[in-house]
Amino acid sequence: MTREIFKKHIQTLEKEVTEMGEMVVTAINRSIEALKVLDSEAAEKIIADDVKINKKRWDIEEKCINLIATQQPVASDLREIIAVLSIATDLERMGDHAEGIGKIVILHGKEPLIKPLVDIPQMADICVDMLKRSIDAFLKRDAAAATAICAEDDKVDLLHEQVYRVLLSYMIENPRVITYATYLIWAAHNLERIADRVTNICERIVFLTTGSMHEINVSRY
Repeated sequence: MTREIFKKHIQTLEKEVTEMGEMVVTAINRSIEALKVLDSEAAEKIIADDVKINKKRWDIEEKCINLIATQQPVASDLREIIAVLSIATDLERMGDHAEGIGKIVILHGKEPLIKPLVDIPQMADICVDMLKRSIDAFLKRDAAAATAICAEDDKVDLLHEQVYRVLLSYMIENPRVITYATYLIWAAHNLERIADRVTNICERIVFLTTGSMHEINVSRY
């Protein structure tokens, strides 16, 4: 396999990963907008569109498998392909988390939110920023940027804890809101998991660029 041919294959996979990342960003943003106004119609669309994200993941995986089978890549080439496979898997799971928020909107129904959403949208904004930057770090093979992005996970964790504490106080004061407070806790948890998935991507970028696979343990919480 010539380097030129392999490079073209990798560029195609990079394009697919970038497109998938954009799909996931859209899903996250739409899920939070639907949650803010409890738009069940928008939530149904998010759930339906998750199939497209899943298909994109399988398409990427198929291309990777075909590349391994037909081009006989060497060890360093395999690292590139495995990184793409891993990133696509994490992106697909992020899509599932966005879909989960859509399902929460439907479960919530028409009952008004027990409080205006402040911390949850902020969590989503950080997650989206982390995700966009991680895809850019992947395209640039920037291990330093990937490591720095992982530190942002602390902000999401702190907001997640804050959401939990505030909603728990609501439940203690008024047991009638327990169900709806729980829905919001679930939504925050989905976002917390999205940030963790971005961290996985960043760890894979470090492996891709350095050949060293290890957990980037930057969290203080």
